[in-house]
Amino acid sequence: MAGLLLLAACDPQRISELEEGVATEADVRAKFGQPENIWDAPGGGRVFEYNRQPAGQKNYMITIGTDGKMSALRQVLTPENFARVQPGMAMEDLRKMLGKPARVAPYPLRNETEWEWRWVQPPNSPMVFTAVLNSDQRVLRSGSSPDRSTEAN
Repeated sequence: MAGLLLLAACDPQRISELEEGVATEADVRAKFGQPENIWDAPGGGRVFEYNRQPAGQKNYMITIGTDGKMSALRQVLTPENFARVQPGMAMEDLRKMLGKPARVAPYPLRNETEWEWRWVQPPNSPMVFTAVLNSDQRVLRSGSSPDRSTEAN
């Protein structure tokens, strides 16, 4: 866990050292390491997923274009992306949009599974985004709430 926190703390410096259109795939891997997942990007290229869950509150998607250079680096746990999560969305599409969740909780009696991501609502409010999936692995409902795990007992 401490290693994950240290890794996430170094992200701003790593990000500042990578320039879109200039940094190569090798540069990205040197700064961020092995991606959690690699997805095919629309129009060619690949998207590298760098997950900071469950200890962190960010997930990064870094797009490597067909020319081998970084074309985008974005933190994906944002209100704008959460608003794109709609009922009926497939689990794979949800994962590609937000990255690996911090927690997956199955509820077999209800035939549902909750996926949770920890994030920060600006300026500094810890939040949890939850997507509930049905037995067909499609989104039933979703929403954000304050992250109670950060409150003192």
